[in-house]
Amino acid sequence: MGEFVDVVDSLENKVNRILQKMEQLKKANHSLKQELSLLKKEQVSTNQILADWEEKYNSLKMANAMLGSNVDKTEAKLKINALIRELDSCIAHLAE
Repeated sequence: MGEFVDVVDSLENKVNRILQKMEQLKKANHSLKQELSLLKKEQVSTNQILADWEEKYNSLKMANAMLGSNVDKTEAKLKINALIRELDSCIAHLAE
């Protein structure tokens, strides 16, 4: 009978250790989820900043081309032509 009690005690100890480990893992999981959420927010913010800088860069590139730089003149002309076509399309829709 004593051997049976020892087995039950051993089993109970193992179950308690497993439950403690499970609680530790739950806390770690919760912490990692919070960190992931924070990193996702930072990534969205960083992507927005990057998009803003790319837009500024493209605007400066266009302004430089319009000021006479030969490097991006063709690109500026294509952009202006695309804008003109878009305006013509809008005017046509308004006229209908």
